[in-house]
Amino acid sequence: MGRRRFLYGVAGAGVGLAASGAFAQQIDPSTGSPVYGTAEAGRAPDVGTFQIDPNADTRRNISSFRSRHWSEFFPELGVGVILADVNSKALHYWSGDQAVYRLFPCSIPVSEELTKRGKTEVVRKAEKPSWTPTADMRRRNPDLPLRVEGGSPDNPLGPFGLYLSWPAYLIHGTHDTRKIGRRSSSGCYGLYNEHITQLYGLAEVGTKVAIF
Repeated sequence: MGRRRFLYGVAGAGVGLAASGAFAQQIDPSTGSPVYGTAEAGRAPDVGTFQIDPNADTRRNISSFRSRHWSEFFPELGVGVILADVNSKALHYWSGDQAVYRLFPCSIPVSEELTKRGKTEVVRKAEKPSWTPTADMRRRNPDLPLRVEGGSPDNPLGPFGLYLSWPAYLIHGTHDTRKIGRRSSSGCYGLYNEHITQLYGLAEVGTKVAIF
C-alpha cells in the first residue's frame, strides 16, 4: 500500500509539473483557496483571478459566507434590502416581497480606513457609469485620469452601477475579476459583471443598504 501511494504521489507530481503553466490549478497563499481563470493580457500579474467560480452552483459557495438576515438591520423590507458583509466579502439581496433572494461574492475596500459602515440606500442607478476618481484617490495616485467615460475598457465600474446616498460610494461591476473576493477597492463594492447585471435588474431606487 505504501508503494502504491508513493507511485500515485509521483504520478500526481508529474501531472503538476506538466501542467505548471497556464493550466495548473493555482492556490492563493493568503487564503489557501483555489483561484480560477487567468490574468488579462497587459494587466499587472496577480496570484490568481478570483476565488469563487461564478459558473459553479451557488449552493456550493453559500457555505463560505455567514448567514445573515435583513431583519437584523431593518424593521421592514420596504422595496428591498442589500446587506454587504465586509468580513465574508459577500453581498445579500432580498426583494421587497421576499420572493427573490440572491447572494453574491464581492470585492471590499483595501483597508479599514476606506471602509464605511452603516446604513444607506440606493439613490440612483446607471448603465455604463462614468468614473471620476475622488480627490483622495488622486492624492494616493496622481497618475489617475480626471474622468473615464462609461463603456471604456479603462473604466473600473463595469456595465452597471448602484449609487448609494454616501457620495462616491457604489455597488458596481468590474472587468478585472481578480478583485472579487479580495480587498481591492477604494471604498466601493464590486461584483462580477453577470452578477451586477442581475442585481441592477432587481434592486430599485430606495433599496435599503447596510454595510457591516
